[in-house]
Amino acid sequence: MTTPPALLIAGHGTRDEAGAAAFRDFVAELARRRPEIPVAGGFIELSPPPLGEAVTELVERGVTRFAAVPLMLVSAGHAKGDIPAALTREKERHPGISYSYGRPLGPHPKLLNVLERRLDEALGGAARSPEDRADVTVLLVGRGSTDPDANAEVHKAARLLWEGRGYAGVETAFVSLAAPDVPSGLDRCVRLGARRVVVLPYFLFTGILPDRVRQQTEGWAAAHPDVEVHSADVIGPEEELLDLVMERYEEAVKGDLRMNCDSCVYRIALPGFEDKVGLPQQPHFHPDDDGHHHGGHGDHGHHHGHSHGSHAHSH
Repeated sequence: MTTPPALLIAGHGTRDEAGAAAFRDFVAELARRRPEIPVAGGFIELSPPPLGEAVTELVERGVTRFAAVPLMLVSAGHAKGDIPAALTREKERHPGISYSYGRPLGPHPKLLNVLERRLDEALGGAARSPEDRADVTVLLVGRGSTDPDANAEVHKAARLLWEGRGYAGVETAFVSLAAPDVPSGLDRCVRLGARRVVVLPYFLFTGILPDRVRQQTEGWAAAHPDVEVHSADVIGPEEELLDLVMERYEEAVKGDLRMNCDSCVYRIALPGFEDKVGLPQQPHFHPDDDGHHHGGHGDHGHHHGHSHGSHAHSH
């Protein structure tokens, strides 16, 4: 029987040890659930093990083919540039290996269901029906990016979370690199009439940025005692997340990718970002990743270093 391609999980990385440990535990659980598939995981920056070490681990186990899945909610700089560049470097280090590259995780109905569960938990299980949710406003807080396409994906997740669930509204904010920040997002909720708000971090695991979201939420709530404010938990290693990663793996193996290029700043001219069209990516140096610079382009020859499924096009 032919051995299926291995699964390589690519993580963002965090200085928070609990968050890094959660990633490593998640990779171990995937390996336990699918023993017929070689599984390894590594980080682009900040945390061990580096992605290159994970690839080396697979190669030492006899792997020649693998599917790389970015364990990320949106397609920002890491998913578009850094991971493909790192994988190209690994292909040069290990002649004879081949890989396919999966797409980021969200927004996906499985994850929206987990977010809904986190909201119910934050409210003590008191908002399970549309009638109970009519006065609940949600502030979905993403990581934030200099890439408008990535920020727009958080807005898309917010809209999908709102549709059909009966909340008064779902607004968006970001904890870094993009506006509005968490206090400004809460101010907006109040201006829209909110008196009961749940701040929902759009993050997979715990870490410095989710902690910052909670701290900023608590600080704002202390200054606005007339507003009922709750903090929800991150998505976490739920069944839905495990299933979704395997779904992304199967897509990558079969070549059934539906990556959205319509609003990519490297493909089309968006107002204020016209200078990025066709720009080659120069993924930044990650000192934690074995002391090697990232260079080159993705496995399918895209000018900005990210590969959109099995089809190739110049940006």
